[in-house]
Amino acid sequence: MRSDPSVVPDTRVRLLDVRDEPLSLDEVLAAVRDPAAGAVALFVGVVRQADHEKSVDALDYSAHPSAVEALAAAAATVVRDDITALAAVHRTGHLEVGDTAVVVAVSAPHRGPALEVCREMIDTLKRTVPIWKHQQFSDGSDEWVGLP
Repeated sequence: MRSDPSVVPDTRVRLLDVRDEPLSLDEVLAAVRDPAAGAVALFVGVVRQADHEKSVDALDYSAHPSAVEALAAAAATVVRDDITALAAVHRTGHLEVGDTAVVVAVSAPHRGPALEVCREMIDTLKRTVPIWKHQQFSDGSDEWVGLP
């Protein structure tokens, strides 16, 4: 993650990335583990076998070059004083049904803030980070999702 050297990074944001390789749940969980945290909330988005009542064969994710910066901006909007750490990684490239597409983890002293911020982070990421999904359906049709 690149950042402006004049800005002090929030140490609670421990891992942010967009990658064209399989994602590791262990890596994301390790990034938010902390002795001060009694709770870890984890969201794992996977490629589902059907969408819009159509069978999905596969999909491809594409990201704008600014996606990591947008991911950092999204994290900055959801981080709160009552969480310990946050991590989010999104996949790009070709994915098959069952593959992991995105992982978000948040730790906090208590479960409430961890769960709330985890949900806020995935919702903000989906709404604001320029990552687009191209779904290929079994009937030969396709669909782009998330285009501006």
